[in-house]
Amino acid sequence: MGNINFNELKATLEKLGYTVSLFENKEKAADYLNAQIDGTSVGFGGSVTLKEMNLYERLASHNKVFWHNYPIPEGMTAADVIKGASQAELYIASVNGLAMTGELINIDGRCNRISETLYGHKKVYFVLGKNKIVPDYDSALFRARNIAAPKNAQRLKLKTPCALKGDKCYNCKSPDRICNALTVFWSKPYGSEYEILLIDENLGY
Repeated sequence: MGNINFNELKATLEKLGYTVSLFENKEKAADYLNAQIDGTSVGFGGSVTLKEMNLYERLASHNKVFWHNYPIPEGMTAADVIKGASQAELYIASVNGLAMTGELINIDGRCNRISETLYGHKKVYFVLGKNKIVPDYDSALFRARNIAAPKNAQRLKLKTPCALKGDKCYNCKSPDRICNALTVFWSKPYGSEYEILLIDENLGY
């Protein structure tokens, strides 16, 4: 699977307590999740990766899916959808950086995405392409701050220095600041199942 040693990374993550699944492409990963998740409630974190997989459309045909990045259902507000995602049995998100040494890093603005990956769901899935994988913790942190965050700020049309220039984090004080909190998973938290899907394609930011 590409130039990354996915088997080595899989073994590292499994030693940290995660279930890990490897996929050649996003279609096979989406097929897997569509088969695994049926007749339940699912929350989505903001994610270009999940959008590129058309995962909402597939899962919503036979599950109750809450995603504030999708058109809000009639009669609901974005806040209602975010609350529904917080109460869902399962939660799916991507990551901004994954180190070959096992650390998973996410940066968030509203912080619903990172909070929902920490506690409260029966199972959390992290889904990511090979472009998110870097050698070590410092590289993962750098990627989250200086690659993923500026690209997401540009996508959301925010008025931040990183969105304007698209080159790095400026540690700004803008009201639109996208990097308000950071999570680092050193290993699998207690009390919930966690599965990491590694995909041999570039996906998302």
